[in-house]
Amino acid sequence: MMPLWMKLFCTTAIGLFSMNALAATATSNFQVQATVSASCNIAANPLTFATPYDPTVGTQVDGQTTLDVTCTSATNYTVALNEGLGAGATVTTRKMTSGANTLDYTLFREAGRTSIWGTTTPTETVAGTGTGAAQTLPVYGRILSGQTSVPAGTYTDTVTATITF
Repeated sequence: MMPLWMKLFCTTAIGLFSMNALAATATSNFQVQATVSASCNIAANPLTFATPYDPTVGTQVDGQTTLDVTCTSATNYTVALNEGLGAGATVTTRKMTSGANTLDYTLFREAGRTSIWGTTTPTETVAGTGTGAAQTLPVYGRILSGQTSVPAGTYTDTVTATITF
């Protein structure tokens, strides 16, 4: 005759084996999908010429600013700068104004100030590829020399930076 504890153990063990024998599983897979959009943002910083232009001397004055570009990783982009708001301005000769008076200047893509920054792709624009992080693009400005009849005043212009991606 079996002791009671052994009977209980055997009964429990058989029950567990029976439950395991009855347990079954099934699986199914599902796909997970997301779309990452190509995206770019651009922020322009002001360009203030630190040295005042002296029309009695008429020599050029240089200045510099930056554009901050953030694009989705591996997104190709192109940045263009328009001619500004000065009447008669072009990308080669932009015009800051003070009332009816103008002060001519140019914006360049490189420190040597030989390649203008305008709107014609690819000869006047800056191209790049996004990294997902902010990228800084320098903008080099120059007030053109020889403007000896410019009256004193504060001259301003607004240039629009456009990013295409």
